Amino acid sequence: MIVIDQNIVNVALPAVQKGLGFSSENLVWVVNAYVIPFGGLLLLAGRLGDLVGRRIIFLTGITLFSLASLLCGFATNEAMLIVFRFVQGIGGAIASACVLGMVATMFTEGREQAQAIGAYSFASAGGGAVGPLLGGVLTDSLSWNWIFFINAPIGAVLVLTGLRTVKKDSGKGGLSKGTDFLGAFLVTAGLMLLVYTIVGAEKSGWGSALTLILGAVALALLAGFIYRQATIAQPLLPLRLFRSRSLTAANIVQFMMIAGMFGLLFFGTLYVQRVLNYSALEAGLGFVPIAVVIAAVSLGLSARVIMKFGRRPVLFLGLVLITLAFVMLSFARVDGVYAVDFLPATLVMGLGFGLAAPAMMGLGMAAVEPADAGIASGLFNTTQQIGGAIGLTVLSAFVTSRTNTLTAEGKGAKEAMLGGYHVAFWVAAALVFSALIIAALMLRGANGGAAPEQAQQDSAGGEDLGDKDLAVS
Repeated sequence: MIVIDQNIVNVALPAVQKGLGFSSENLVWVVNAYVIPFGGLLLLAGRLGDLVGRRIIFLTGITLFSLASLLCGFATNEAMLIVFRFVQGIGGAIASACVLGMVATMFTEGREQAQAIGAYSFASAGGGAVGPLLGGVLTDSLSWNWIFFINAPIGAVLVLTGLRTVKKDSGKGGLSKGTDFLGAFLVTAGLMLLVYTIVGAEKSGWGSALTLILGAVALALLAGFIYRQATIAQPLLPLRLFRSRSLTAANIVQFMMIAGMFGLLFFGTLYVQRVLNYSALEAGLGFVPIAVVIAAVSLGLSARVIMKFGRRPVLFLGLVLITLAFVMLSFARVDGVYAVDFLPATLVMGLGFGLAAPAMMGLGMAAVEPADAGIASGLFNTTQQIGGAIGLTVLSAFVTSRTNTLTAEGKGAKEAMLGGYHVAFWVAAALVFSALIIAALMLRGANGGAAPEQAQQDSAGGEDLGDKDLAVS
């Protein structure tokens, strides 16, 4: 629900602009007002889950997200929608920060955990692919308001189901057991300001005084947060977590992989709409195959492959396939055909992501103690949000530069746009390939998941089949 919401709005933006009279300058804040609190609050929300219980934090976030969604649907002017989207972003951060930690602690047996993380990966990636389709259907058949209204009944079912099925957990004993309020302020303010700076850099320019000043302040706040975490007895984000090469490598890989993947979701949509002349609904349907492949791989194949070959080889294979998919997209033609120029690459992309994401998350979470699962989950989500924001902004800059150059050379509008998209896909391929190199270098000393014989030994000895962090810091 939360991932779909991040993508469903994009398709409906023209209808929102017409319905509420948004100016072109303010329309971007329908997206940014959600992204900024979402990216900034994930670490704090994850830590709160560890301290007071992940169940209560998760259900609180879902409730706030659902109520804010209703208010968004009833908004009658620009200001109301932007404010309610900000509240929705807070609720989304609170809910999603704990989810991966809940999955990792609820399912501890190796194969079962691999299947559960695969389901989590599918929900994350599948939501991104289904969002444009659902947004097109709701906007065309009903109205833009329903892209928000739809969250309310889903949220109600989630809360009722969560109360019945998710076991109560008391956390570490409450806020008094480790709430670093100053650290929480520093990291939340720093991340919010960093995301704000990134999303605004495309308009004001990376070299503008505003971008440089805000960026410097954001980095200073984050540096202050790191210093405080290194010097206080009960930190919000224990820096000892980064002694684990598995956790560190998994977050770096996710950052670079998501930075590239945003290129597919954003510029791929623009390609089929602006170059192949698909409608919003047709463009959404064009992403259904990748969602189907991710579902098939994440929910079924990935767990079996991981248990047979280990997480590291599966991660490497997935990253190779994602890189290949971006290279394939870089050859898309102006007069292209969906079945030739777009579909094969997205199928390869779905296969690669369906393999890489569960292996990557399993590697990272297996090295984390249950008591720190919430903050580790929040860290993963923060890495994802920052990676997506930075990746999309950087790729957009490359697209704009190349498109302007080709336009100045006299190329047609479609040809110039496609030339820009080609550059974005090549840069995305380079990012994911760099993630592959980093993973290969950093994960050499860590156990990548149990092979068949070792898995049986571990199971017989009562050991968790997840990865043990054997790296020497």
